[in-house]
Amino acid sequence: MKFFMVCLMLFMITIPAVAQEETLVAGDLESGGFGGPVIKLGSFNGETGILVGGRGGWIINHTFIIGFGGYGLTNRVLANSTGPLGERYMNLGYGGLELEYIPESNKLVHYSFMLLLGAGGISFRNNDWEDWHWPDDNSHYKPDAFFIAEPQVNATLNITTWFRMSGGLSYRFVEGLESNISTSKNLSGISGGLTFRFGKF
Repeated sequence: MKFFMVCLMLFMITIPAVAQEETLVAGDLESGGFGGPVIKLGSFNGETGILVGGRGGWIINHTFIIGFGGYGLTNRVLANSTGPLGERYMNLGYGGLELEYIPESNKLVHYSFMLLLGAGGISFRNNDWEDWHWPDDNSHYKPDAFFIAEPQVNATLNITTWFRMSGGLSYRFVEGLESNISTSKNLSGISGGLTFRFGKF
């Protein structure tokens, strides 16, 4: 819990301090929203992994985003363990609450600061074999859970009034994984990605 509280506090300090007489949301509240696909590249078990997923959220006063995102591993990454069929490959996915602060969203190119807090799961699959060949091995296919915090910095290009494209750099902090497939350390690391945002900004 302390781990996630620290990450949340680090995110909050990116928001400029305000005087006591001011409020976070002043005047009329303007709402928007967006959604779109996301592609990420990162290191998992020492190999390059490709994550594909999506995210969406509520945009408040063109400045704050509260939303959700989910991502899954799409290419073959070796698991730490082997089985009777030889090499095993990871199945991995995670998602959760996403918070984003955008200081100057009206600029053609602008920056934002984002934080994902959530959970995920990891299991394995055999290479090009059906599970029924080894029924006694099925218990190993149950996913192992983990917690994740992922701060991210984005640079966003306003292409049209309804379409924006972001490039981002993030770091995955994975905790609580107990598995012979991988470790929290081997799942933690830097990711780079692209987000395609469609909506009302």
